[in-house]
Amino acid sequence: MARRAPLATASATLLSVVGAAALATLAAPAVSRAGTADQPPAADSTSSNQAAAGPATATGSPAAASPPVTPDPYADGSAQAGAAKAAVCFSCHGPNGNSQNPVWPRLAGQNAVYIAEQLHLFKAGVRQNPVMQPMAAGLTDQDIDNVAVFFAAQTPAGLEADPSYWKAGQALYLNGDAERGVPGCVACHGPLGRGNSAAGYPALEAQQSVYVVSQLQNYANGTRYSGPNATTATANSVIMFDIAKRLTPEEIRDVASYVQGLR
Repeated sequence: MARRAPLATASATLLSVVGAAALATLAAPAVSRAGTADQPPAADSTSSNQAAAGPATATGSPAAASPPVTPDPYADGSAQAGAAKAAVCFSCHGPNGNSQNPVWPRLAGQNAVYIAEQLHLFKAGVRQNPVMQPMAAGLTDQDIDNVAVFFAAQTPAGLEADPSYWKAGQALYLNGDAERGVPGCVACHGPLGRGNSAAGYPALEAQQSVYVVSQLQNYANGTRYSGPNATTATANSVIMFDIAKRLTPEEIRDVASYVQGLR
């Protein structure tokens, strides 16, 4: 049976910018909660977010900050109202957002700020997908906030990480690779992969590894977003475009396996 473990998308700045001390501080609880190399992490149902280091560009200057597409879906949205609209999403994203199809992302437990942002990008055609664009087109701003808050309130049901890859993925997630300017994913996505809604960093815990691989590849080849400003489509996308290009196919596979097992 595959062993349980964590993963995430690399999305901070260069390791030198984040600083070894900061990563060591963030990594410590991750090791303790996620388990040792010989003991995979146990399931964890708590739902607190972790603080993340602020993003920076490759030059070390702060990344240009921009407000989320919606000011605060948590304040504007209603999970109860979103339940009716979200029902149609279940056919692809699974019951309450726990997708059973590895090509579709799990939305359960994803932060509402990130979900709302991405739905607006689909609606605007900045993020292109033949299924999601027409789905998002029919949503009002209020619908988007409601749906986002509904999925954020759901509990993610994790899968098992591939035992052949998760240990290597854990090392990259926690420590990165300083020699190649690859930061540890933990700096933005947190020790348990729960992201940071205030900074717009998505949660990665229990995400389908196949989906994570596809999105890291899309960042690496520049196709995650479209249009003349694709690399700056969101406040954080420039970070991901830059970091993903530095990852090898094997590293993408490894870290995706680790994320899938995160609880």
